[in-house]
Amino acid sequence: MDNRAEVRAFLTSRRARVTPDQVGLPIGSNRRVQGLRRSEVAALAGVSVEYYTKLERGAISGASPEILDALARALRLDDAERAHLFDLAHAASPVARPPRRRSSRSWTPHTSLQWILDAVTDGPAFVRNGRMDVLAANALARAFYRDVYDMPGQPPNIARFTFLDARAHDFYPDWDMFAEVTVAILRTEAGRDPHNKELHDLIGELSTRSTEFRRLWGTHDVRHHGTGFKTFRHPVVGEMTLAYEGMAMESEPGLTVTIYTAEPGSASAERMRLLASWAAGESGRRMQPADGVTSPEA
Repeated sequence: MDNRAEVRAFLTSRRARVTPDQVGLPIGSNRRVQGLRRSEVAALAGVSVEYYTKLERGAISGASPEILDALARALRLDDAERAHLFDLAHAASPVARPPRRRSSRSWTPHTSLQWILDAVTDGPAFVRNGRMDVLAANALARAFYRDVYDMPGQPPNIARFTFLDARAHDFYPDWDMFAEVTVAILRTEAGRDPHNKELHDLIGELSTRSTEFRRLWGTHDVRHHGTGFKTFRHPVVGEMTLAYEGMAMESEPGLTVTIYTAEPGSASAERMRLLASWAAGESGRRMQPADGVTSPEA
């Protein structure tokens, strides 16, 4: 795959982000570029200016791990960005094989996996792929993401909901942060799996329909998304701050199991119990929002 444009955009954007003072260089008064000069990156990485220029123009195929490591240090890449750089170099290799990914339309969870998800009763538990399709979920996850499941088209997709459904701005109190994270996850996956047609179709759809997605896509930011806290405003039970853990599935490369949970004894934990009770009462019927947070009325 010819990914030279992607490599060029990523390296250029990372170089522009590093200031001379961050790497111990004089700022000077006649700098005409944002961030570092190519010659400065080359010196920091221990390569010639000609070779770095070749890399930044997209000719990254054949770059050794040592060169990529040196480049990552020179550009002050974090772990996610370093991994993305290696993914781009791997994708550019003429002998690179596409990673094994199953189509979201044909993949179905093993019965035992659904048992495991259903065994999580205190919080949402679900399986997603790199393009943020929700492929399997427990009852609480389906209730938690009720509006995602309410969108037309299958499978439910968190990225499409974030950018194309007005309800997302209520569900995510800090929508801007969630939007940035969503795009960074998709950008990371695009570097890891550049041959994925379903992923490219989704990116094309979001780019066409969302100005904000196009802007964020152009930043070339990537990230690892494994653990932390998020705040949501659920239409039935109100605001909840939840811890999350994301775990890669060894048996299914590219898929992640995510579990949300509230701090024991907190208001969020009580609201999660209300959501569980409400979901059980709704069981199989179309869910409608209830006013307030006082009771899980059916």
